[in-house]
Amino acid sequence: MAPSKFMILAALALAAQVQAQNLLPTTGTLVIVPAFGEVTHPNDEAVATFMVEEFDKDKAAAASRVNQKMKQGTEIVRKQDPQAILKTQGYYTYPVYPEERPMPDGSMPAKRLPTGWRVGQYLEVKTQNLNALPKTVAAAQSVLGLNGLQFGLSPATLKKVDDQRIAATYRNLNERIGSIAAAMGRKVSDAVLDTVDFEGSGNYAGPQSEGAVGAMMMSKRGGGPEQVAEPSFEPGETTLQMRLVGKVKFK
Repeated sequence: MAPSKFMILAALALAAQVQAQNLLPTTGTLVIVPAFGEVTHPNDEAVATFMVEEFDKDKAAAASRVNQKMKQGTEIVRKQDPQAILKTQGYYTYPVYPEERPMPDGSMPAKRLPTGWRVGQYLEVKTQNLNALPKTVAAAQSVLGLNGLQFGLSPATLKKVDDQRIAATYRNLNERIGSIAAAMGRKVSDAVLDTVDFEGSGNYAGPQSEGAVGAMMMSKRGGGPEQVAEPSFEPGETTLQMRLVGKVKFK
C-alpha cells in the first residue's frame, strides 16, 4: 500500500476513534422520540344541505308552501339518487316585525305587531354517488336551494386510510430511532421500545387535519320549478395526520 493511502486510512481510523471517545455513555439511556405520519386520499362522499324558505303574512300559507316544496324536493332527490341517505332537519317558524320608528313625541310603540311570518326547513343529503351529484343537485335546485356542500371520506374509506396513517406513523418512528441510534454511536439492535403513545401526548401533540372541501350557496326563493344548469364540483381530497411519541431505552 502506498504511504499516502496508508496515512489517509490511519487518519480516518484515528478520527473515528476520537469521535467514539467523545460520545457520552448511553447504557440505560431513555430517549423520547416523536414521530409523524400523513396520508392523503381522494374524497368519496358528499353531504349536501338543501333548504326552502317562504315569507307570507299568513303563517299557514307560508308553512304550506314550505311543506309542499320540501316534499317535492325530497322526491326529486330520491329519484335521482336512490342510494342517498336523507335527513330532514331545522324546521323553523318566526314572526317578522316592522322596523321600529319613534312616535311623533319621541316615544317608542308599546307593542309591535308582526308584518308576516318566515318559515323554512333543511334537508341533508349524504351520498357516495359523486358522478351523479351535479345532476342530482341541479334537479333539486328546481325546487330547493343549495345551502351547503361538503366532501369527505366514507366510513369504509376512512377506516382504510386510518390504518395507513397508523402504519406510516409507526414506520416514521422506526426510521427516527435508527437515525438517533446512529448519532449516538449505537446499533438499532441495542434499542428496546419501551412505550408508544399514539395519542401524541405532551408537547409533541399536534392538531389533526381531517380536511374537507366546502361550498356555500344562497338559497333560491319564489316561483315554480325551473330548469337549473348542472353545477361543477371538485371533491378534492382529505389528509389525515397522526403524531405519536415513543420511549426507547438503550441497553
